[in-house]
Amino acid sequence: MKVILSPEASAALAANQPVVALESTIIAHGMAYPANVETALAVEQVVREHGAVPATIAVIGGKLKAGLSRGEIERFGREGPGIMKVSVRDLPFVAGRALDGATTVAATMRIAAMAGIPIFATGGMGGVHRGAGETFDVSADLTEMTHSNVGLVTAGAKAILDLPLTLERLETDGVPVIGYRTGEFPAFYSRSSGLKVPMRADSAAEVADIMRSKWELDLPGAVIVANPIPEEDEIPASEIEPVIVAALAEAQRLGIFGKDVTPFLLGEIVKATKGRSLRANIALVKNNAKVAAEIAVAFARG
Repeated sequence: MKVILSPEASAALAANQPVVALESTIIAHGMAYPANVETALAVEQVVREHGAVPATIAVIGGKLKAGLSRGEIERFGREGPGIMKVSVRDLPFVAGRALDGATTVAATMRIAAMAGIPIFATGGMGGVHRGAGETFDVSADLTEMTHSNVGLVTAGAKAILDLPLTLERLETDGVPVIGYRTGEFPAFYSRSSGLKVPMRADSAAEVADIMRSKWELDLPGAVIVANPIPEEDEIPASEIEPVIVAALAEAQRLGIFGKDVTPFLLGEIVKATKGRSLRANIALVKNNAKVAAEIAVAFARG
């Protein structure tokens, strides 16, 4: 099955112009309406302002699409959780049943790679969940990173996860983790996690060179660009950690698990922080879009 590109994204790829993939789960499941639509459109605008073409990815009527119209983004925002959250394992189902699907990081990476889009900006990637030693709850995002040749710009892994184990798993799988102008792995809302990254790059051109070298060496899979939230927007780990612990306890009490955990926890954290975490989330997504566009421009130059 081919990916249906928007005319703008198709023309850009044909001309070797920079394109940045964006996910749709953040629209349908990451934020409430209308903040989700406003953020999605603002993120696309950030990509444009920094020289690249945005291509928000989703499944619509069973068709894999890269580059949504404003009307499609609006509908995904309005219908929200009524639209299926789709990871890679779910793609055959939504395609075979001609359904709509909001793509996770894993599914967005797969479709971006299929479409020939080498750069993807998200908020925070999935990873190893806390308590995974008992639940075996590990995000499919990590598995997909061993398959799809995509540079993933992310504010680290979501702070609700077990960050040390996430980094261990990435090391085991041979996925490069590059700190973008930092020696630490960022923790989503927070710039610092206390965990070192194995490598660092200080410019978009350096990242583009690393991505190109990886794939020229016939080493398949993603390159993670760990980009900290802007300092003025962060919530220090010491402040957000007790909120996360309380939200995790509530999820356990209610029996929420699997792919329903993340949107539940993010919603609980928004309530507990009186919207501060949402503002931080929006800021870091925009920042990631900016960096992704700059890397896309450098990568397209060759």
